[in-house]
Amino acid sequence: MIFYFSGCGNSKHVAETIATGLNDTLIFIPEAAREGHYEYTLAEGERLGFVFPIYSWAPPKLVLDFVEKLQLKAKPDYLYFACTCGDNCGHTEKVFRKAVEAKGWLLSACFSVQMPETYIGMPGFKLDTEEKAKQKINEADAILTRNIPRLLNKECFSEIVKGSLSWLKTNLVNPGFNQYATDDTKYLSTDKCISCGKCVSVCPLQNITLEGGRPKWHGNCTMCMACYHHCPVNAIQYGKGTVGKGQYYFGKNLR
Repeated sequence: MIFYFSGCGNSKHVAETIATGLNDTLIFIPEAAREGHYEYTLAEGERLGFVFPIYSWAPPKLVLDFVEKLQLKAKPDYLYFACTCGDNCGHTEKVFRKAVEAKGWLLSACFSVQMPETYIGMPGFKLDTEEKAKQKINEADAILTRNIPRLLNKECFSEIVKGSLSWLKTNLVNPGFNQYATDDTKYLSTDKCISCGKCVSVCPLQNITLEGGRPKWHGNCTMCMACYHHCPVNAIQYGKGTVGKGQYYFGKNLR
C-alpha cells in the first residue's frame, strides 16, 4: 500500500513507478482525506509506503497531518518513504521518522530523488532548463531502478540528500513557509484567462472554483502551484513572483 501526494506530477511519477515495481496499490492522500478515509488494513507482510514532494525542506503539512490521523489494524513490519526535491531535503528523514514513531511504527527505509523544480513563488526561485529537467528525470529513474529491488527485499537503508544548513532550513525556514508562503490570496488570473477550468481540475485540494469565468482560490492551499503550471495560456500568476518564469509539469515538453 502506497500513500502519495503530488501537485505537478513529479511525485506521482515516482509513486506510479514504485507501485508498478512492487505490484502495489496507490492511494492519493488528498482524496482519502476529503473522504475521511483514515482506517486501513495491511495484509500480513505488506509494505507501507509514502511518496511526497519536499516543501521548504520538510514533508508537506498535509502529508504529516494525514500520517497523524492514519489508523492501521496491524503494525507495519516494513515502512518506507520516497521524496522528490529540486535540490535537497534538509531534515525530512528526521521529521518523518518522528511522525511515524509517534504512531508506534518504525521507519525501515527512505530515499530522495531530484526532480525538476516546480516552486517559483518567490524572487530567486526559477525553473530548471529543459536539458536539466530531462537530466534530473533520467537520473531519478536510475535511482528508482536501483532502489525498487531493495524495497522488494525489505532492505533497511537511507539515501537522503540533506544539503547544507539542513537543520536551519527544516526547523526555521519551513515553519515560516507553512505559515506565510501558502497564502493563496496572492494568486490572480490575468486577462489572458480563457475560463477553461483547467486550474479547477488539477488542484489536488479542490481549492479553486470558477466564478464569473475566473478562478477563485478559497484559502486551503498547500502551494503545489499546479494551477499555475497547468494553465494552458499562462494566465495565472502568484503576485509578481512568477512573472516571466515559465511553466513545468511532469511530461510537458520533456518526453
